[in-house]
Amino acid sequence: MTSSPDRIRATFDAAAKRRGAALVTYVMAGDPDLATSREMALACAAGGADILEIGMPFSDPIADGKTIQGAGERALRSGTSIASCLELAAEVRRRTPAAIALMGYVNPVLAYGEERFLDACVASGVDALILPDLPPEEARAFRSAAAARGVKLVFLLAPTSTPSRVAAACDAATGFVYFVSVTGVTGARASLPADLGAKVAAVRKRSPVPVVVGFGVGTPAQARAVGKLADGVVVGSAIVQRIAQGGSRKARAERVRRFVASLSRALGR
Repeated sequence: MTSSPDRIRATFDAAAKRRGAALVTYVMAGDPDLATSREMALACAAGGADILEIGMPFSDPIADGKTIQGAGERALRSGTSIASCLELAAEVRRRTPAAIALMGYVNPVLAYGEERFLDACVASGVDALILPDLPPEEARAFRSAAAARGVKLVFLLAPTSTPSRVAAACDAATGFVYFVSVTGVTGARASLPADLGAKVAAVRKRSPVPVVVGFGVGTPAQARAVGKLADGVVVGSAIVQRIAQGGSRKARAERVRRFVASLSRALGR
């Protein structure tokens, strides 16, 4: 059983044809409940997102800042599990052609069972996996199992990554490389590093797959600036903040859709 078609490649090919960057949006599954998070993901798609990154909550999220940690805590309180994240992904897949990437951590995947998890990803229409605490040097078996099923893997790089780590991540990634724009955890920032362009250019030169930039991108202006440097732009905390503002499910969805549409326009969509 393999995942089909290759929506990740098609997404970046389409962005390249329009000479722009792909928009990747993040929503935490189960925040504040599964039904609402499903509608938030679909609101992102309606706003023009190319790839829907769906978070799987975990009790020790080493890469997440305060905003997404809070979303994860709300999701865990609502009873969200790996299985329910996969069910949510399947529901989203039935309602949108956008690519879907699950983002989470290794321990829950190991507890669920690696091959069982990958099979469920295929059945749910998941295109890619982002596991920040899976080092490329230790991912050989998981990479093989994912490749056999057509599930793409994404590896992260930071501004402090050594040349050997850059090479390892670029060689291991089959979906895209996720370049973290700032040292530290997720969260919108007032400004982005002055040397971001040079660092991203170096990774793009080395990588055989697209390179996206995330962590710290929270406004249309920032998205536009990063979109000129990278193959894709990730916006997460700024979306989660808008979900957390409350209101009815419909009101939250419209707020998210409008914001994502503003990001999409900033990227020339």
